Amino acid sequence: MAGMDMEKLLQQVGAMQQQMQQAQDELAKETVDASAGGGMVTVTANGNGEITAIKIDPKAIDPEDPEMLADMVLAAVNEALRSAHSLAESKLGGLAGGALGGLGLPGMQP
Repeated sequence: MAGMDMEKLLQQVGAMQQQMQQAQDELAKETVDASAGGGMVTVTANGNGEITAIKIDPKAIDPEDPEMLADMVLAAVNEALRSAHSLAESKLGGLAGGALGGLGLPGMQP
């Protein structure tokens, strides 16, 4: 009887791994945008949390105030990463929490 339970558990783990990989592949293709300075700096990130693009309006480049541009880039990057994290959580959170939590595996809390 225990052998059957173990086989079923391994099948569930295999299916879950496949679902997780598929969700991660989808996340790599999805993007989020964040901007700062009234749209003078726009940052794009994918669902895996990688920055894929930074657009800077030429008006944002003030040689007298490079700190302002740096602050806008930093703010936009941080917001893009937060949005990417939220996107990933929404896609993977239910999958990881439901499947891993349901298996009762130690160290695999959602």
